[in-house]
Amino acid sequence: MSTAPGSESNTTSYLSDVQNRPPRTHTWRARPVTWRTYLRAIGPGLVAGASDTDPTTVATIAVIGADTVYGMGWCVLLLFPVIAVIQSVATRVGMASRLDLQEAVTVIHRPALGRLLLGSILIVNIVTVAADLEAGATALGLLTGQDWHWFAAPLSLALLAAVMLLGYHVLQRAMRYLLLVLLAYAVAAVLAHPDWAAVARGSLIPHLRWNQGFLFNVLSLIGTTATSYVYVWQTISQSEEKVPWRWHRVRQFDAMAGSLFATVVFWFILVATGATLGVRGLSINTAQDAARSLRPVAGAWASDLFALGLLASALVALPVIMATTAYVTGAHLNWRRGLSLRPREAPKFFAAMGASVVAGLAATYADLSPIQLLYWVGVVGAIGTPVGLVMLLRVASHPKLMNGRVVGVPMKVAGWAITVVITTVSALGLYQLITTGP
Repeated sequence: MSTAPGSESNTTSYLSDVQNRPPRTHTWRARPVTWRTYLRAIGPGLVAGASDTDPTTVATIAVIGADTVYGMGWCVLLLFPVIAVIQSVATRVGMASRLDLQEAVTVIHRPALGRLLLGSILIVNIVTVAADLEAGATALGLLTGQDWHWFAAPLSLALLAAVMLLGYHVLQRAMRYLLLVLLAYAVAAVLAHPDWAAVARGSLIPHLRWNQGFLFNVLSLIGTTATSYVYVWQTISQSEEKVPWRWHRVRQFDAMAGSLFATVVFWFILVATGATLGVRGLSINTAQDAARSLRPVAGAWASDLFALGLLASALVALPVIMATTAYVTGAHLNWRRGLSLRPREAPKFFAAMGASVVAGLAATYADLSPIQLLYWVGVVGAIGTPVGLVMLLRVASHPKLMNGRVVGVPMKVAGWAITVVITTVSALGLYQLITTGP
């Protein structure tokens, strides 16, 4: 079965075969959709949204909180419609086409475009794995009082084993409960005793400051939250389960819930760091710095809770990034793939996953500082994210690929508007990153 059909008839045959494949992980019974259905269906979208709170995002928001206190709370809240639109389009693509984004692009476009998308995703993912592994290991070091270097390799191996052995359905269910640990950021924010009136003003009243610092904070905020692996994983999870179309509204609700959850976590991180570091004028460069700095100004509990949230961020995001890397590679090269399979059934797929972890771990143990890792995450993200968004919207507008269920005009307009803004922001951010350096 070719992943790059050379004619219209081959493409039609390929799509017909894909859309008639049985579900890989779950048999969807014909039952009425009720409010209980919505609650039970919360999972893939929530996990995808929560994975957006990875340590690189935590670091960006923590730095902004320390720099601006609560002044950019309104910017953080405005991330919700941006993330929600992107995740909504990704949900529709996965459900209607029954393909993940990489496979869809490879089917309908020339191989060069498929390679462009693949390269943009892989580079972002590997650099992000390195930064997130170091952050997760540092969080373990802070909680235990040990050197973080002792934890990076065991953490990566434990996560790789969990992804390979648990299977898709069990992994999704486990992560759905694990992401609740991210609420540690909310507890840390409350323990920081913020001025809630000032928090409300910063969150509800826009404060525009047309200077380089404000622009850089906006660029960093958008660049780190609109990451390609989040919406790519959303298409993967929908295509993996092959949910009947009548569940579309349910899965859209799930995507919205995940977007809202991520935004709320972002906001609490900003409040926690603004109330402690920001009001005291203490500057930081990484999320690890934030966890360490909280101890003398807010107490051990706040520091430990922030470190616990940082660890949870790594534990939720890393499996998604690792699996996404393997899926997009397998989709482009037409490998047998799926987390519901055993390693012996899809050896290339799981080998690609292992290779991404090894590459990330090697970068973690290199002489790159956390600041340098975050710098390179910003650079590759500024290049890769716009590419993925353009591909996502092109796929969502393809009638044959979408089985006649193309994205509606309002959502299409919103999607392209967001893509133009993010592309512009990414270009400005990339220029600033290159000119200023790490």
